[in-house]
Amino acid sequence: MTVTLSRRKHTVTNARRPVRQERTDARHQTMPVVAVTGAAGGIGHTLTVRLAASPRVKKVIAIDSRRGDIAGVTWRVADVRDPALAGRLHGVDVVVHADFDLTPDSDARQRRAFNVRGAQTVLTAAAAARIGRVVLVTSAMVYGARPDNEVPLSERAPLAADADNSVAAALVGAGPDPVDTLVTRHFEAPRLLTAKGCAPRWQFCHVDDLSSALEFAVGGGIDGGFAVGSDGWLEQEEVERISGLKSIELPARLTLGTVQRLHQVGLTPAPAMDLRYVLYPWVVDCAALREAGWRPAFGNADALRLLIDQRKGRHAVAGRRIARKEATIATAGAAGATVAVIGTAAIVRRARRRHRG
Repeated sequence: MTVTLSRRKHTVTNARRPVRQERTDARHQTMPVVAVTGAAGGIGHTLTVRLAASPRVKKVIAIDSRRGDIAGVTWRVADVRDPALAGRLHGVDVVVHADFDLTPDSDARQRRAFNVRGAQTVLTAAAAARIGRVVLVTSAMVYGARPDNEVPLSERAPLAADADNSVAAALVGAGPDPVDTLVTRHFEAPRLLTAKGCAPRWQFCHVDDLSSALEFAVGGGIDGGFAVGSDGWLEQEEVERISGLKSIELPARLTLGTVQRLHQVGLTPAPAMDLRYVLYPWVVDCAALREAGWRPAFGNADALRLLIDQRKGRHAVAGRRIARKEATIATAGAAGATVAVIGTAAIVRRARRRHRG
């Protein structure tokens, strides 16, 4: 995950990069009053619980479109896209914006509209309320997944993600409602899909580490943009050994093209561009936090083991959740429905080449 933290107001035209910065007169306080958006569920819920018990925080304002179940915080019901949000930020010193949609099944255009509009409104509302410190949480996918990416990428690397509706996060966590993203569903498939000639590297982020890093930032431990995740990465061979899953290797061009066609006819929720985030490396060096003295509590292997444990009873193929009966049929096909289609296409293509030769 990546986090942007500043004592400035950011005006955002897309979900990736601030385009204008203006200083405000607000000052960071030692014991701040912190508002968390999306506090009723997901990452926002985990963070709000942590901040409610934190000695670094004076008071927590929980903001969501519905009231949640966390005690010891002040609930203020509001839609993060509503310009009236500024009125709900009275008395707040720091805002952490964690109300965003990462769900693979949601409509891509509506998801992007919600995420972008929410970030824009929160930043504008914070400026109107003269709040000097705003923390924005995004996915490290902003760096883009490429076969030639450096491993690891510097936090100052160009934000090279394609300007589309893709959404991916290598985030895992415990609880009754585990994180559900394209990356987690990749490990619910019968086989792990890999691209020929390019071994992926795997870096995960546990939600507890993310909330810990955000608490650290709220308390003044770090400024500016920074990445959060487990140290280092796992090679594909390590992932297969830990998960007990085998992989199937196919040509990248054929795989991406086939998945895009399946997406266009509605068989998979994720377009081919999303698939890049499970085929190509996008490991980030979390140098800023490390230099500030923060360390993750969970390693990549720990996070992967948790993810594999949570996959029990869940079955997905190319990002699409399928019923148990369908999963049985898919598993019997060795690589699963979509992977089998891709594999068949590859076999047919090779056969045609041999015939022409």
